[in-house]
Amino acid sequence: QGQLGESGGGLVQLGGSLRLPCATLGSIDSQIPMGWYRRQGPGKQGKWVATITRGNSTYFAVAVKGRFTVSRDTAKNTMYLQMNSLKPEDPAVYYCFEGVSVGATSYSISSWGQGTQVTVSS
Repeated sequence: QGQLGESGGGLVQLGGSLRLPCATLGSIDSQIPMGWYRRQGPGKQGKWVATITRGNSTYFAVAVKGRFTVSRDTAKNTMYLQMNSLKPEDPAVYYCFEGVSVGATSYSISSWGQGTQVTVSS
């Protein structure tokens, strides 16, 4: 586990799609909890978006469920957030995180990326 770096942010049309890679300097495997948060404006609290956990189980916030998917390629040490059907409420700075499992079902976040801006145009 270590440094994370997001990319892929930018301007996309309403209803469009965007994929955000999150590359890690260290190796990753299917057991490490990883995921995404987003912060929708300066001074606003970050909101959880998605998590991929043990065995690549995935979980999503209600606001993005059915539109976003999260996956990872362990050979490339990269996690991806695929965002489809982008809505006016999706623009934000998206941050990826890496965690450490705590017990059977919980995790503690240990590393954050620097964030990547996603803007949606109408």
